[in-house]
Amino acid sequence: MPKRHILSILDLEPAQVLYIVNRALEITRSQDEKRKPLEGKVVGVYFRKTSTRTRSSFMVGAAKLGAIVVAYGPHDLQTNTGESIQDTARVLANYLDVLVIRTAESLSEMKIIANQDHMSVINAMSDNEHPTQALADLMTIKEHFCRLDDINVLYLGEGNNTAAALALAISRIQGMRLTMLTPEGYGLAHDVLDLSHEFARKYNTVFEEHHSVEKLPKNVDVVYTTRWQTTGTSKKDPNWRERFKPFSVTKALMASVSKPSGTVFMHDLPAVREEDVSSDVLDGVQSIAFRQARNKLYSAMAALEWCVLGSRDTKIRIK
Repeated sequence: MPKRHILSILDLEPAQVLYIVNRALEITRSQDEKRKPLEGKVVGVYFRKTSTRTRSSFMVGAAKLGAIVVAYGPHDLQTNTGESIQDTARVLANYLDVLVIRTAESLSEMKIIANQDHMSVINAMSDNEHPTQALADLMTIKEHFCRLDDINVLYLGEGNNTAAALALAISRIQGMRLTMLTPEGYGLAHDVLDLSHEFARKYNTVFEEHHSVEKLPKNVDVVYTTRWQTTGTSKKDPNWRERFKPFSVTKALMASVSKPSGTVFMHDLPAVREEDVSSDVLDGVQSIAFRQARNKLYSAMAALEWCVLGSRDTKIRIK
């Protein structure tokens, strides 16, 4: 049977996205630490770029599920001495059940590695998408609000890999709304933008992208931002920060868009305080950013479990 991969959030049908979100929530409530659904499986973690949350969540999550974890650093594999990606993939597929990989490059390399039927591949961040972040984000939203339907999300900042995954996920979850405010010239890639609009029409969601803070919506449920300078990237314009300043999430901005029933702040972290977000917001009562970071563990566990076991009944006893 072909292996399941998560190279893009689009590798998952909307029902599978919701399955992984709900499974992650179920894992948070689990009281059965003895059950190890991935016992005897081997998970490789290969990160060529820095990571705190994603690498830790997959390594700890795989261990909690009972898997053996093998970690590779950026200089550990023979690709550095000239071995082809194709040959490396054929070799690793003999040893591993899942390979979790982070690179700041395109998906093309991951697709080559996934071109076999023995090892699942999970994209832990490429230059154009961060699908497992979107899974953690949706899980955190549902955990807080107990629903995804009729949730209104405002995203401010660069149309980076996190934003792309968020747009491609939310535009396919019926009843959700996403407004993205990005600086001119730093918006979503055209293909992601077109797909998100297409999905919004198909799945009865609302998706918009604007390039001015004058388009700030009111009464949103979630305000979300990311670091302006995405890990592993740089900007050609030396004055780019001036273009981003109006999109900083401050206490005043939060007050202007919050709804009386309660609005939360989310950030994929790491944050640059007083730049993409002020400290009084990140550390304030509306912030669930550090809970969001913790939830990367549970969404990673659910993603690993789905890749190996699929959507069959993997329930464990819950309180």
